Amino acid sequence: MRLLLADDHNLMREGIRALLSKSSDLEIVGETDNGRTAVQMAQKLSPDMVILDITMPGLNGIEATRQIKYHLPKCKVIVLSMHASSDMVGDALRAGANGYLTKSCLGQELVQAVHTVAGNQTHLSPQVAGVVAEGYLEQMAPSAGKRTKALTPRQREILQLLADGYSTKQIAKQLSRSIKTIEMHRLHIMGQMGFDSIADLTKYAIRKGLASLEAK
Repeated sequence: MRLLLADDHNLMREGIRALLSKSSDLEIVGETDNGRTAVQMAQKLSPDMVILDITMPGLNGIEATRQIKYHLPKCKVIVLSMHASSDMVGDALRAGANGYLTKSCLGQELVQAVHTVAGNQTHLSPQVAGVVAEGYLEQMAPSAGKRTKALTPRQREILQLLADGYSTKQIAKQLSRSIKTIEMHRLHIMGQMGFDSIADLTKYAIRKGLASLEAK
């Protein structure tokens, strides 16, 4: 199994690499600390599996998962996160993730998850499985999470960049779009989410794990 690792914390990434390198059937072919770079490296290296964090600069793990699965449908994706909210887990699974583990899991569980997912099965940490069950029970209740799902993948990407502190001009340059196009997306996002300011949007994104206080 050829693996690509993506986590913006060097210590976490080094620990994962050291753990997985002990298995003779696993090979780490690349590493990155950025979600957007993870997508680019996946397209270049064509790994069998990508293990990535959700909260990363540039592009969060959920959107990175969605793009990786679009370009490489057969590539497996395991998400690692400090967060295990029903919205976040549901979004990751809908994006195409084959596994979801919290960072509090034991190292052996990660190794097991890699082999389980390699066998075309889904692996969820026990606490994550419980959250998924609770999420199904709450599906009929209106929530901010459902408003987020109404956004397009491009708008969710812009939402994170806004929350990360990028200006409209910087976002336009990074996504190769006009400033006017980004401004139109921004207005739609604010209206769809019911936010009056970028500060409210940022607080929401941090609370949901889509952006971090360490961003930009």
